[in-house]
Amino acid sequence: MADNDIEEAVARALEEAPERNFRETVDLAINLRDLDLNDPSNRVDEGVVLPSGTGQETRIVVFAEGETAVRAADVADEVLDEDDLADLADDTDAAKDLADETDFFVAEASMMQDIAGALGQVLGPRGKMPTPLQPDDDVVDTVNRMKNTVQLRSRDRRTFHTRVGAEDMSAEDIASNIDVILRRLHADLEKGPHNIDAVYVKTTMGPAVEVA
Repeated sequence: MADNDIEEAVARALEEAPERNFRETVDLAINLRDLDLNDPSNRVDEGVVLPSGTGQETRIVVFAEGETAVRAADVADEVLDEDDLADLADDTDAAKDLADETDFFVAEASMMQDIAGALGQVLGPRGKMPTPLQPDDDVVDTVNRMKNTVQLRSRDRRTFHTRVGAEDMSAEDIASNIDVILRRLHADLEKGPHNIDAVYVKTTMGPAVEVA
């Protein structure tokens, strides 16, 4: 459960957001400090499962064959096989479009080497190489978990953003998502909370409210 300060900041961000004719997302802006982000080992790059969900549709594409592909078809937005992979390897524009339209990729571990060779130059720079699916992994569970996952990725920038919900979610639910993200960063950064300069929450078009 998130502390009251986080929930109050979220409530204020929601209240101060001007009305729009579309459903806005709620985003978190995180400012880092005292980290050499030119060193890739200091960069933030990981997925976090949000306990209250993202509040948005998350597009997931699975690379699979056989029974795994059949089961994935029930939960994934698209399932691609080896032939589809070969087609994408020959059509860079189609591969880029797929990468840009997709939030997460999942792939059977046996296909990872071929995917790296065919699409590595497209997916790698976008931080979208597939999550490997091991033989004992349940593709349905994996995809459903990823639907509630956001990617924290700083690259070499001191400030980065991530989605934490939608404007029609409760302040309590959004705050619990933020709490999980901050706890993960505190655990993973070299100096924990001391590597975080400031954190702000805002709707897509609304004013930023400081969280921490």
